[in-house]
Amino acid sequence: MKKPISHNPIPSMHLSERQAHIAEMLHQADVIRVEELSRYFKVTTQTIRRDLNLLCERGLARRVHGGIQRVHTLGNVAYAWRQVLNNEAKLMIAQKVAHHVPDGVALSFSIGTTPEIVSNALLKHQHLKIFTNNLNIAFQACANPTFEVTVAGGRLRNEDRDVMGNGMEALFSAYKVDIGIYGVAGVDEDGTLLDFYEEEVRARQIIHANSRSAFLVLDHTKFGRAAHVRGGRIDEATKIFCDRLPPPGILALLEQSGTQLILCDGDRTP
Repeated sequence: MKKPISHNPIPSMHLSERQAHIAEMLHQADVIRVEELSRYFKVTTQTIRRDLNLLCERGLARRVHGGIQRVHTLGNVAYAWRQVLNNEAKLMIAQKVAHHVPDGVALSFSIGTTPEIVSNALLKHQHLKIFTNNLNIAFQACANPTFEVTVAGGRLRNEDRDVMGNGMEALFSAYKVDIGIYGVAGVDEDGTLLDFYEEEVRARQIIHANSRSAFLVLDHTKFGRAAHVRGGRIDEATKIFCDRLPPPGILALLEQSGTQLILCDGDRTP
């Protein structure tokens, strides 16, 4: 019998459902106003201002007259944004992955918000050995006293809180794990996996090469998303967890390769 373990889910940066919804709206609209949000959510303008102040404190927005504006960054979307965007889909993916991970196995986790949410869904498991260069994953995994957590040493990317460089390569190359879990910035129409930096590609490829099974976790927005560093193919994964069916061309690739596609649409079946 599994020993109950207390854990606190961390997705959405501790935002309320309304605040996460506002963040999604801001990502689409770029600028949103207090009055329109007050009407939309049927709450007072004072309540909305408190919500917007919190989003600004988290670095997701900046104040403008009458509302807020999204903070733009070069390259990939800022990590704080990625923790909020498509959160419902990522939670469904994480719950499904948890059904495919038995107790007592060794796992490597790559960078990114979807692997982070997956690791949170595993906190009720027992005796997992976790290897990661993602400090967010490492810290939350420590909440389970039966887990053994090993982290990479090296250069820390401050905003993303992950470790890159020789230490990362040495860690993932030193262990043959049961399951490697990784995400991706985008998937090209020919099935090529894309990221924004060479070292992100390198981390994913080393995890894949040193895992008996490779789990690619991604939501549907990654298909056709532009990123410029190529590395690996979608049909090389053992299992793919996604909230919606991929485009027809990608589906054909997966059928030819034998890669298992697992839809994560909220049903309770493994």
